[in-house]
Amino acid sequence: MTDVQEREVEMPEPPVRERPAFELSGALMATLGVVLLLAGAGVLVVGMGLENAPVLIAGAALLVIAAVLLSGLIAVAPGEARVLQFLGRYTGTVRRTGLCWVNPFSSKTKISTRIRNHETAVMKVNDSDGNPIEIAAVVVWQVADTAQASFAVDSFVEFVETQTETAVRHIATSYPYDGDGAHGYSLRQNADEITGKLSAEIAARVEAAGVQVVESRLTNLAYAPEIAQAMLQRQQAGAVVAARQQIVQGAVGMVDLALQRLSEQEVVELDEERKAAMVSNLMVVLCGDTQPVVNTGSLYH
Repeated sequence: MTDVQEREVEMPEPPVRERPAFELSGALMATLGVVLLLAGAGVLVVGMGLENAPVLIAGAALLVIAAVLLSGLIAVAPGEARVLQFLGRYTGTVRRTGLCWVNPFSSKTKISTRIRNHETAVMKVNDSDGNPIEIAAVVVWQVADTAQASFAVDSFVEFVETQTETAVRHIATSYPYDGDGAHGYSLRQNADEITGKLSAEIAARVEAAGVQVVESRLTNLAYAPEIAQAMLQRQQAGAVVAARQQIVQGAVGMVDLALQRLSEQEVVELDEERKAAMVSNLMVVLCGDTQPVVNTGSLYH
């Protein structure tokens, strides 16, 4: 069986891509907001004492401005990002950790950029030879583009889970569970190559959601229970045949070496009939489980 031709996964172009948002120092804007808040409160108290309407309005205005400024403060923790939207339009992403100040009228959506694991359930599928097998995998991933993760798909977590299971099923049906290694990859004997192809396919499928695949590995790979015993017997038979072939090859080499040494060192003169008898006896001893029999008589009687 030849190696399966990979079909490139094509996903639509994302509507937006991540870009830095406009931000200011959080400490500076927090200080300014507190100063305006205190000033507004003071002006308001003075206006109430003087019963002066313009002073009261000025104090109230300072309090409103201070509240607006303070509402633009956000605290970004390590491994997190904030996606900003203003009037439905994406305005940028804040990745810098610490206290920041952004447009107070924009919405601020928190997205985790930490590394995550997703392990698929054990799935029963047919390999390329039609044999039912059970397979499962784990994928390590993280969000690389927060804008795509927010706006390209409904839920990037569910998207990664679904696409991972789809890729695992596709890989499982594209290769045989077991093979001789001479005509292409197999799931059991070429684990490193198969996991490399699995990682590449998952990465291509989830790229549109702004997700980066770190690695993926098969966590479960076995024949389905209904054929496991028959396949085990087949594997055992193949192992016995391979072992016998190795034994025969070694025995032939040993017999050839023995005949060469006897001829070179002139230990004994052997005609063709004695050589044939010697070869037969050595092959029986080396390849079989029978006890050797020493012939003390003549070959001709």
